[in-house]
Amino acid sequence: MAAKTSSETEKECSSSQSLKISKDLNFRRVSETLDLFRAMGTNIIAPENSNTHGFFDGFLRSFIKLDHIQRGRIACTLLVKGPICNGFGTLHGGAIGSFFVILSTACARTVTAENKELFLGEISMSYLSGTLIDEEVLVNASVVKSGRKLTVVALEFKLKKTGNLLYTTHATFYNMPVASL
Repeated sequence: MAAKTSSETEKECSSSQSLKISKDLNFRRVSETLDLFRAMGTNIIAPENSNTHGFFDGFLRSFIKLDHIQRGRIACTLLVKGPICNGFGTLHGGAIGSFFVILSTACARTVTAENKELFLGEISMSYLSGTLIDEEVLVNASVVKSGRKLTVVALEFKLKKTGNLLYTTHATFYNMPVASL
């Protein structure tokens, strides 16, 4: 790919109303940075329906296949596909964090009363290894401790093919009664 001239970069930068670039910067570096952003897909405009409340919950749940659910335990398979991967072809760290929250909340809900509201107070995540696109990941969530005011959930993500541990997390939920006014 041929490098852009400084005049091409200046023209490109001036065509964007919201982009402000300092005059002190090297135009070659600016051009390389803009090319990197383009390659990562930042210039793609998201569809309007993706700006609605709850869009990403349903979007992320579409990659989860529930295998087993019982009081205090959830087992499921996570299908790693392109939309939740990063530019390196591995599962995106933000997507992993979102799966942690979704699955730990679902597991905590299996043991808490319906009239209790859950508040995620603390979460500890360990990213041990990357997951390549088109892999299947086995996820096991279990309640470690459950009481009147507290629920602790542990999750393990293992590669289905090898059984290698990929990610772990511990989430602490505070059980709060719903306020009645």
